[in-house]
Amino acid sequence: MSAQVTEDQVYSALKKCMDPEIPVNVVDLGLIYGVKVASGKDVDIKMTMTTRGCPLHDTLVSDVKRYVGKINGIGSINVEIVSGPAMDS
Repeated sequence: MSAQVTEDQVYSALKKCMDPEIPVNVVDLGLIYGVKVASGKDVDIKMTMTTRGCPLHDTLVSDVKRYVGKINGIGSINVEIVSGPAMDS
């Protein structure tokens, strides 16, 4: 059986993903609102952009997928762009 992917591994990978405009990673910038790992390998990431209509949207999403994709045993990677943190009702 292959190793399970953990949220810690995903956050570690995301800390290597730098915002293209400023030298700060997406986790420390507060752009990551949530990480969920399903079936031990499939990852759902909720994130936002530094600005609405960010011209580097595609670059940032592909960087996130590239870094997270390097995790051993990773399955599918879904990046959902949200406008703000989810509010619990």
